[in-house]
Amino acid sequence: MEHTRSERLFRESQQYIPGGVNSPVRACRAVGCTPVFIDHAKGAYVYDVDGNRYIDYVGSWGPCILGHAQENVVRAVREACEGGLTYGAPTEKELTLAKLIRACMPGMELSRLVSSGTEAVMSAVRVARGYTGRDKIVKFRGCYHGHSDGLLVKAGSGALTQSVPDSGGVPADYTKHTLVAEYNDCASVERLFAECGGEIAAVIVEPVAANMGVVLPEEGFLPFLRDITRDHGALLIFDEVITGFRLGVGGAQQRFGVMPDLTTLGKIIGGGMPVGAYGGRREIMEQVAPLGEVYQAGTLSGNPLATTAGIVTLALLRDSGDRYERAERRTAELAAAVREALGDRVRVNQIGTLMSVFFTGTAVRDYGTATASDPSRYAAFFRYMLERGVYLAPSQYEAMFVSFAHGEEEIARTCEAVRAYGSLQGKR
Repeated sequence: MEHTRSERLFRESQQYIPGGVNSPVRACRAVGCTPVFIDHAKGAYVYDVDGNRYIDYVGSWGPCILGHAQENVVRAVREACEGGLTYGAPTEKELTLAKLIRACMPGMELSRLVSSGTEAVMSAVRVARGYTGRDKIVKFRGCYHGHSDGLLVKAGSGALTQSVPDSGGVPADYTKHTLVAEYNDCASVERLFAECGGEIAAVIVEPVAANMGVVLPEEGFLPFLRDITRDHGALLIFDEVITGFRLGVGGAQQRFGVMPDLTTLGKIIGGGMPVGAYGGRREIMEQVAPLGEVYQAGTLSGNPLATTAGIVTLALLRDSGDRYERAERRTAELAAAVREALGDRVRVNQIGTLMSVFFTGTAVRDYGTATASDPSRYAAFFRYMLERGVYLAPSQYEAMFVSFAHGEEEIARTCEAVRAYGSLQGKR
């Protein structure tokens, strides 16, 4: 494929934008190539500025479950634009979207719209602290909850309960109340509660981790978190920015039968537009201003374009019939093809329409086993697939997203490319 224009645009962008990109993973440093600049997208495909077409498994990092530029969503947004882009005032559309969210996720009795998943998580944590009167938060190593200061932490080299910032510009005082446990490790959580139980406001978790690659919760892990938080008077927050409306209209909480106290959602509730939401039990959410003393506000929260796209998207997902099941079968077919083609070179984790290919010989169940995989081998795989018209996430530690628009032809072409790569590499 020819990438001349993408390469030129990337060089020029670096003169105006840090690293040439507006989000770090887009720079493609982890896969050793220049990023392709996208011109437009439709259905299961993205098209770059050099005229190349790719089967897209990024999907704007998850929200494009209906496929790109779904005609009903685009039509509704185009019509909404005629009425104005933003008001900073209440609209009926906000109510309609909130009702749709609660109908699909009954645990979100009250919800507040914001402008991003990061903002949703930041606000949910604040509500948990305000409701409980406690300061400490438990998160899991490898789970990403946006770039707010208090959650950009990694486990310290000393005691388990010490955390240090994982980013420059974050004062240590901002992270001193964030405790780090190991995903799928109940004992690590028990130790934190044994030491700090009366100070812990909440445990926040991706019910299916998707930011160290896709890592599934082991049997009993999520029910354990539900029980231990309830026993200690702490709240359980499910970060469903990735899993919400992707593992079904009820999200991971419906799939696993575990009801959190608070839930955060991302741009899938706006059909991919900049939006997020947090919500939960009425008594907790009534702590949010203007009803309570937990302050949060936003001029663009619930703006008419995002809510319009969200209403159409969630209605289509709610009434999608067997489309979730069909998309999951196609994802499982793709996962099986990767396992068959690459053999012991990889481990593939898959649930619903989420999957990850880890270049490792051992099962991936937590951050340690995820990062034991070989990113250089993934980079070679990424570059091979890109040149054959398959657009994967430019990082070993991101998910692949299959949409309703990925049909038999797209899956078959992807499987063919995977098999060709496997033939070149050998299975062992």
